Amino acid sequence: MPAWVLVCNPAKFDLVGMMRDGKKPHAWVIGRYRKEISRGEPFALWLTGSSGGIVAIGEIAGLPHQTAESANAEYWADPPTEERWVVPIAVTHWMDPVVPRDVVKADSLLAGATPLTQPFATNPHRLSEDQWQHLMNLTTQPGQHHHAQDPNGCHLDPGQEIRRVELHQRYGGSGQGGISPSRTTPNILIFTDPNSGREHGYYDEWAEDGTFHYTGEGQIGDQTFTRGNKAIRDHMQDGRALQLFEGSRGTVRYVGEFALDPITPWSYGRAPETGGGPERQVIRFHMVRIGAPVLRSDVPVGVGYREADEEVVPAPAASTPNLELNGRNLRAHRRLQNQLAAGLRDRGIEPLSPGPSDPDFDLAWRPGPGCLTVCEIKSLTPTNEINQLRLGLGQVLDYVDQLRSRAETVLGLLWIERTPTDSRWIELCHRAGIHLAWPGMEQKIAELEEL
Repeated sequence: MPAWVLVCNPAKFDLVGMMRDGKKPHAWVIGRYRKEISRGEPFALWLTGSSGGIVAIGEIAGLPHQTAESANAEYWADPPTEERWVVPIAVTHWMDPVVPRDVVKADSLLAGATPLTQPFATNPHRLSEDQWQHLMNLTTQPGQHHHAQDPNGCHLDPGQEIRRVELHQRYGGSGQGGISPSRTTPNILIFTDPNSGREHGYYDEWAEDGTFHYTGEGQIGDQTFTRGNKAIRDHMQDGRALQLFEGSRGTVRYVGEFALDPITPWSYGRAPETGGGPERQVIRFHMVRIGAPVLRSDVPVGVGYREADEEVVPAPAASTPNLELNGRNLRAHRRLQNQLAAGLRDRGIEPLSPGPSDPDFDLAWRPGPGCLTVCEIKSLTPTNEINQLRLGLGQVLDYVDQLRSRAETVLGLLWIERTPTDSRWIELCHRAGIHLAWPGMEQKIAELEEL
């Protein structure tokens, strides 16, 4: 995995002032490597000048995109006004003190790195895995301290429970409502409650693209970008973090930090008003998780199964040249999911949909005490079969790994539309420790045991 260095010229952007004010950048201007940089890759923020060095470390939070907005304009000496390429980032640690430039230069492997040899080259600078490891070794020397995120960030571990009253005492914001922007810390506290939200038309759930869809506020009439909805929409340019919690009253559970998807930050949907009133337009915020998922073993997996809408029609997009084929695949996926859920219920097993604390699997169930089966579903056509199998296998392996600490035994299942054309996939999945199955094998997968 590549690693990156993002360079900051203090004469152009006051990064130290931002850190002092308890804020953090959510995006960085780049000019190259746009097709190579990916979400989840690590980066270091490098401050140029004789007193500069490593200021922060973090991870890439999304894909590069173009924007004309000028986030955190007050910290720019001359805010850019033209459209430019930026990459979303998530600062995970501020360095205290800054790792000095001379210390980095003294490392034999890092001395030739482009942040030192070409400090005014276009962002980002690329590091090899060995160079990144050397850089990280320098950040863990005696006397070096990491401040998680920023001085006023949300210092909770994913899965940790806290009384909502205490939460607001620590981080500000109103104790009422689902969206609570803080005036005292750079946070927007967001609450999702699968038990009570649906009576108000709040259908929060993981989407098939891996984003968490969160319904905006407003129980009567069409929702608009005012108050909490405006705060979420503008969170990046305002330097605020989206902190998601499960539950709405009493004790709530921290899910983690999120950011709006930079490509499709929101969409519109239809939902009834509070109490089953007429349908109105609602805002669906598309939120991407930043940082580690929930690892605590005491957090239950899944919520009651949500029937998938098989009549869904995908929205036209430049990246979707064949809308009819794309719609066929999506409908087939949801039909397979609903049929498998029904088959499990017929055998006395309750299917589960992912909750906000879970990875975005399609189905899960508990075949026995201490055991969890997690399932990814893939439709197949002659032209996409190989890509779908590759993608599905990787997804199931990721789900199993993320949920390993939350059940004694986690079984992975890839459920596909039909028998694979190439039978080698059956043995390949078996070697990877993943079950591969398709319609007609419901009884077998209901009785799954470890490979």
